[in-house]
Amino acid sequence: MFAFGMLLMKLEDEARHKSEDVDDAVLTDVVLALQRRIEVNHDFDIPYLAGYSEDGRTVYIDRHLPRTMASQGRAVRLAPFLVTHEVVEKSLLDKLRLHYLHAHQIALRTERDAVRAAGVSWQAYQALMKRNGKPIDEEKVKAVPHDLDLTPYRDLKDFAVLDRLVKAAQRSKVGNSRSQPAAKSRTRAAGE
Repeated sequence: MFAFGMLLMKLEDEARHKSEDVDDAVLTDVVLALQRRIEVNHDFDIPYLAGYSEDGRTVYIDRHLPRTMASQGRAVRLAPFLVTHEVVEKSLLDKLRLHYLHAHQIALRTERDAVRAAGVSWQAYQALMKRNGKPIDEEKVKAVPHDLDLTPYRDLKDFAVLDRLVKAAQRSKVGNSRSQPAAKSRTRAAGE
């Protein structure tokens, strides 16, 4: 009973803002709560900019993607928005067995609303993602996490990317332990 009470208190502490309406402050609380539960790793080549581990506990963000963007004279971290997208998407895939495209649409809209709630222009954010997405998708994949969930690539029948990922993973296994995340770049998302 004590553990349940502590968990309940912690959950109450996370929900700092109270509203059942659409509310930016509540969504900001959600983004922070998701970050506390996920490890973020920036060590690998991740087609589509970000992905998640098979168990959903790690969000991988492509090592070439900038970690911040300028918005209204301040540096805004990108990881919270990407984590939000990836956690929502993975949950819908695993728990409700949605097709990737449907899960992605819901996750993208959640990401968009989180970006806007943080006072960042969605158009500027999307422009940054588009500028970085194409070069990352075309790059030679060298380092791939051993537990990257391949569901998005399979559901989209993106066999070219799947082939590159599998070959990179095989090279990593042969090379040494490159498929294991490096400790220096693994962080709890909230502590970035």
